[in-house]
Amino acid sequence: MSEMLKIGVLASGRGSNFQSIIDNIESGFIPAEIAVLISDKADAFAIERAKKHKIESLVINLKNFSNKDLFYAHIADELQKRGVELVVLAGFMRVVGKPLIERYNNKIMNIHPALLPSFPGLHGQKQAVDYGVKISGCTVHFVDEGVDTGPIIMQAAVPVYEDDTEDTLSERILKQEHRIFPLAIKLYAEGKITLTGGKVCIKSGRENGILINPPA
Repeated sequence: MSEMLKIGVLASGRGSNFQSIIDNIESGFIPAEIAVLISDKADAFAIERAKKHKIESLVINLKNFSNKDLFYAHIADELQKRGVELVVLAGFMRVVGKPLIERYNNKIMNIHPALLPSFPGLHGQKQAVDYGVKISGCTVHFVDEGVDTGPIIMQAAVPVYEDDTEDTLSERILKQEHRIFPLAIKLYAEGKITLTGGKVCIKSGRENGILINPPA
C-alpha cells in the first residue's frame, strides 16, 4: 500500500456510511484519502456528498453494458486508473461480480446490518425483528463471491426490543455502522488487519470480536 491509502467507494443511495468515512478521514482518524466515488444510480444522494467534499464521482450504469461481467470489469478499470487500494461498499445495492473481486481479492470491504452469518442479503433488520432475536447488529466483512459470506472483520451488537420495527432497529444499527466501519478502514490503513486461513486477525486486539454497547 502507498503511504496514504487510496480508497474507492461504491454507493447506490443516500451514502450515510460514505459521509461517516469522509468525516473520519477529514478529522484525521482514518489515514487515507478517497480517490473516487462510483455509483450505479445517477440520482444517488451520495454523489451530492462527494461534490460537497470535492471528491471525484462517476456514474456507471449497468444498462450501458451487455452483461454484468463487463460492468464490473469497467468499474475495476476505473478504480485501478486512480490507484485505488481498498474498495469500500457504502450501500452499494448489488452483489459484486467476479471481475471486480478477482482484481481486488480481499481488498473489498462491506458493512451489513446484521450479525453475520445470520440474516445475509436484503432486509437483515426486518429478518431480525421477524425472527424475534434478542441481539442484532452489524458486520464489517471482506467481500467474496457469495452473498455476505466473506471473512468477518468486526461486529457491533445492539439489543432488539419487543416493540422494535424494521425502521427503529435500522436506526439503532446504523449508529453502530457509522462507528465500526471507519474503525475497520482505519485498522486496514494502518496495516493491522491480516487474513489467515479465511479468518481475520487484528493486531490491536481490543478492536477484535464483537463490540457490545450499553442498551440505547
